[in-house]
Amino acid sequence: MQCSYFDAGSCRSCTLMGQSYAEQVAGKQEHCRALLAEWRGLEWLPPVTSPESGFRNKAKMVVGGTVDRPALGILDEQGRGVDLRECGVSAPGLTACFPALAAFVTLAGLVPYDVPARRGELKHLILTESPDGELMLRFVLRSTESVVRIRKHLPALREELPRLAVVSANIQPEHKAVLEGDREVLLTEQETLRMRVNDVDLHLRPRSFFQTNTAVAAALYEQAREWVAELSPASAWDLYCGVGGFALHCAGPSRELVGIETSEEAVASAALSAQQAGLSRVRFAAGDATAFALGADRAPELVVVNPPRRGIGPGLAGWLESSGVEHVVYSSCNAVSLARDLAAMPSLRPRRGRVLDMFPQTRHYEVMVLLERA
Repeated sequence: MQCSYFDAGSCRSCTLMGQSYAEQVAGKQEHCRALLAEWRGLEWLPPVTSPESGFRNKAKMVVGGTVDRPALGILDEQGRGVDLRECGVSAPGLTACFPALAAFVTLAGLVPYDVPARRGELKHLILTESPDGELMLRFVLRSTESVVRIRKHLPALREELPRLAVVSANIQPEHKAVLEGDREVLLTEQETLRMRVNDVDLHLRPRSFFQTNTAVAAALYEQAREWVAELSPASAWDLYCGVGGFALHCAGPSRELVGIETSEEAVASAALSAQQAGLSRVRFAAGDATAFALGADRAPELVVVNPPRRGIGPGLAGWLESSGVEHVVYSSCNAVSLARDLAAMPSLRPRRGRVLDMFPQTRHYEVMVLLERA
């Protein structure tokens, strides 16, 4: 894939841009296998690849420039807006919306936040597209000052973008590198974006996390479901469950399944999905994964973990090592922390592994391993 922004030096976010896709995938596979080389019994499945371009279902656009000439993209080293509306990794359905969103900034008089001067209101536009083509739009603002104007002109925007289903304003008043704040103001009747992945309906609220590559996320969940179905545990946990992707794919009519996630919004979304699917033996709760495990009366037969980049850490790794859990499905976005966690669980041996290229054009990838108690 070639990118005019990368070639011009305007954006270097995609560090592997210009390298052949086959080389990218091979390099990621080699990197992961080297990190996990000491586990000699590990069987590697073929890597899951992605479209090279147009794969991102979510665009986080910094808003720079002026009201009359807004720039949607990133900031340069001086804090000035760099327009990236034609970014090739964004899904075409997102790219098609950017002209209308830029025009809306002008229509509603939303002053872009000037980072060096610490003035202005609109910091980011965050746009997400569902597999069915519906859209969720979030305005990240310094205050609620602009909300009344957004409400006033929102009908015109929805007429321009009829796929717009969920709109909200997130309030982030602080001058620091934090994407969003704690307060979300919903501006539409519809509260969730339906994300249909494989045969499972997931629901995404504005502040909930979802994998940015829908096609590879579908493969990730399907692989987990295949492994869990083969093992057929009577009980399972999904720790760091998010909106319930793994839990809802791995649910079964006779399987007790619990999902744990710190985000109450994500838990509410997961519970809604379980209710709509009639999964009475699946429940979700808000809480810390490690604290939940340490406080549990008994361990399940299988645990799924999908932690952030830092990994599960020594507390949860130590509990899993001593718990008697027979199998763990570990999905990781950072093979370095995965290797560290595996070293802390010597009784749980990785038997199968698979690299999934969730993030083409970058050095990042997802890897999932199946652990079995020795």
